[in-house]
Amino acid sequence: MKSAPVQNSSSLATLRSSFGSLFSMIVGLIFIPLTFCAQTDTSKLIVAEKISAQPNDTVIKPGSSGIVKTNSPFSYLNYLTSEQKRKRQWIVGGLNVIGYGTSLIIFNNTWYKDYPKTSFHTFNDNGEWLQMDKVGHAWAAYNAGRASAAMWVWAGVEPKKAAWIGGLSSTVYMTVIELLDAHSSQWGWSWGDMAANLFGSGLFISQQVGWGEQRIQFKFSFHRKTYSDSVLNKRSDDLFGTSTIERMLKDYNGQTYWLSANLRSFFRGSNIPPWLNVAIGYGADGMFGGYHNVWIDEETGLPVNRTDIKRYRQWFLAPDINFSKIKTNSKGVKLLLGILDAFKFPTPSLELSNGKLKVHAIHF
Repeated sequence: MKSAPVQNSSSLATLRSSFGSLFSMIVGLIFIPLTFCAQTDTSKLIVAEKISAQPNDTVIKPGSSGIVKTNSPFSYLNYLTSEQKRKRQWIVGGLNVIGYGTSLIIFNNTWYKDYPKTSFHTFNDNGEWLQMDKVGHAWAAYNAGRASAAMWVWAGVEPKKAAWIGGLSSTVYMTVIELLDAHSSQWGWSWGDMAANLFGSGLFISQQVGWGEQRIQFKFSFHRKTYSDSVLNKRSDDLFGTSTIERMLKDYNGQTYWLSANLRSFFRGSNIPPWLNVAIGYGADGMFGGYHNVWIDEETGLPVNRTDIKRYRQWFLAPDINFSKIKTNSKGVKLLLGILDAFKFPTPSLELSNGKLKVHAIHF
C-alpha cells in the first residue's frame, strides 16, 4: 500500500485536494451552465401562475395537471413539446460531456502528466486528515448529482429518472478520477474515496426517488484559521496556500460538513417555518500533516515535530436555512438559492470536542 504524499512541506505540490478539484468542477462546469439554461418561456409563466395559487411547498409536475410536493429550487418544470425536450436534452448532454471532459483534461495536465504512469494499483489513505477528505468526497458527489439532475429536469426528463441520471453521472465522473489516480505513480485507487463517492450520490438519489425532495441536504462551511505560533502559520501557508480560496479548498482544519434536515418536511402540517433546518456538522482540528504533525522544513532541511498539538474531531449542532424553501418568482433568484443550498448559513452553534461542550456565537 502506498502512503499518502502529504507529510513534508513539499506536499504543497502533492497535497492533491480532491475536494478542491470537485468543488471547482461543480461551480464552474455544472452550476454556471444552468444560468444559460434558465430561459423564460410562456409555459413557465403559466406554471408560475398556477404555483403561486397553491399552498406552500407545492409545484406543478411536468406533463401532469396535478400538484406534487418538492423543495427543489430548480423545479420550474414546464410543459414542453417533444421537440423542445429533444433540443434541451442535447444541450444538457453536450454541456455534461464538454464540462466533464474538459475538467479531466485540465486535471491530467495539472496533476498527472509530471508523474510516471503505472499499472493499476491501490493505496490506503483512509487514516488521513481524520477522514475530512472522505467527507469532502461525499459532499462533492452529492452536490454534483443534485446539480446535474436539475439540468436534466430542465430538459424535460421525469424527476426520478433525472435523479438517477444525475447521481450516477457524478459517480461515474469521480470513478474516472480514481482510475487516473490508480495509474499514477504518485497516487493510487482509494477504496475509501469510492465509498465516500457512493455515499454522497446515494444520499441524493435515495431521497429524490423516495421522497421526491431533499429533506436532508449535504452542506459545507469554512472559516480561515490563523495561529499565534509563527511556525504553524508558515506550515499552513506551505501546505494549504496563502489565499482564502486555497485555504477554503485545502485546509481541513477550517472546514465543516453538515447534514441539514428540513423540519417542515418531516412534520407536515406544523407551524414550523418551511425554511428552518437543523444541522449536524463534522469537522477536525490540529492537523498539519495527513497522519502526523511532523514535517521537514524546506528552508532549513530540518525535521519539525509538533506532536504536542492534539489532532481531534469536532461535532456541531446548529440551526440552518433551507434556501430553496424561500418563495420567489424570479428564476435568477431561484438559481442563486439552489447554489446556496450547497453551503451552510452562518449561525450560532454548539460544539462537542475533547469531551467538552462549547458555544460559538457565529459559525462559518
